Amino acid sequence: MKRIKSTFSIKNLENLSGIKAHTLRIWEKRYNLLEPERTDTNIRRYSLDSLKRLLNVTLLYNHGFKISKIASLNEDEIPELVRSIALKSNSEQVAINAFKLSMINFDYDLFDTNYNEILQHHDFQYVFLNVFMPLMRELGILWQTGAISPSHEHFITNLIKQKIHLQTETLQRKKPQRGDHPIFVIFLPENEIHELGVLYLNYLILNSGFRTIFLGQSLQTSSLETLYSYNSKFYFVSYLTVEPNKEEIMPFLTNFHQNLLEDRDSKLLLFGPQQIEIDTDKLPGQIELFRSVESFIAKYLEETVFV
Repeated sequence: MKRIKSTFSIKNLENLSGIKAHTLRIWEKRYNLLEPERTDTNIRRYSLDSLKRLLNVTLLYNHGFKISKIASLNEDEIPELVRSIALKSNSEQVAINAFKLSMINFDYDLFDTNYNEILQHHDFQYVFLNVFMPLMRELGILWQTGAISPSHEHFITNLIKQKIHLQTETLQRKKPQRGDHPIFVIFLPENEIHELGVLYLNYLILNSGFRTIFLGQSLQTSSLETLYSYNSKFYFVSYLTVEPNKEEIMPFLTNFHQNLLEDRDSKLLLFGPQQIEIDTDKLPGQIELFRSVESFIAKYLEETVFV
């Protein structure tokens, strides 16, 4: 089992903070903001405490504080000032940095406090699209480069999932406002386990007053056929992150069309990066691709005005 990452290279610090390694060396030498250890080959290694301090310093620096002023603050003043700014600022990047701090510290309280403060100014849809999604994109790069451990990424991902579940649970208690509309069936294909996207889509559709059937991850196409004993028309919705792979994606879509869409009034609506592997010239009309949530909202979720 992989241990939680506890030491970092200067490149890791650059990736996590957004501050160039050259600048970090200047801050270290001129202001003693960081105190690296040295390996036997004289390579800098930074502790978890150094990373926490740097993220705090970066947040203050990006918020207009001069580095000389930050360096003059004592160890207790810096985190107190950071918390105060993070909770009062409407800046998405400040919020993202605060969530990074909560991740590095495995700090539930900081995550919740920051989240609740943002919700006082914005709705959940705004928070997800403008804070959580950019945060997850950044963390994906950090994980790939080894700057954070899987434990960090899992910690923050599961907290975000919890927030989506709470929002969704509230909506599910309400009767759908558009009960005469086709039901949205939300699922991930076999071997696809990245469910953050479909969890949010489920929330979004429910929040627009439609009914959903949420089936979750790694589902065989054949198991969806059972739904037709319940109703005759569905809008199937999926988010393809890594599966089906390049070789399997077109056979998957062909099979899906033949068994679930052909000679029916249903559709398959697809999101996610694996769309790039789809041959659009061979795509049946009942399968639609969406590059953005906004285009999906405009076509399927916006209010229809009846006269």
